[in-house]
Amino acid sequence: MAGVLVLNAGYEPLQRVSLAHAVRMLHRRVAVVEEAVDGRTFGPYPLPAVLRLVRYVQMRWRHRTGVPTWSRAGMLARDGHRCAYCGTGGALTVDHLVPRSRGGASSWLNTVAACGACNHRKRDRTPAEAGMRLRVEPRVPTHLELLK
Repeated sequence: MAGVLVLNAGYEPLQRVSLAHAVRMLHRRVAVVEEAVDGRTFGPYPLPAVLRLVRYVQMRWRHRTGVPTWSRAGMLARDGHRCAYCGTGGALTVDHLVPRSRGGASSWLNTVAACGACNHRKRDRTPAEAGMRLRVEPRVPTHLELLK
């Protein structure tokens, strides 16, 4: 995932933000640069790779459920953009193991990353019906894993 990593005041990772958002945080002085890209600047600021917040932010939302909310970007990051069927890199599509047309939900345990060819081949079937074997088992990632 691209962007600038934001750390809490206690150095716990919080989230990734765009470069524009990171510069606004620096300008408002709510964050300081912890790690910068060598020799590059953005106006008067060094080009940030990692920011640290000046004040500590409570993260109750993260501890309330313990499970990150499913998202397409998060699912692709969890699988490292690798196709769950053939193993090639650069997978950009989401495949539902139980197809949505059959009541399958967009959840961590029902979705995997797939290349366009494998997703097209599987179509509106389960992997067993399509005769396709999963190389990875879908799982629920941690919040920290999604920040990498």
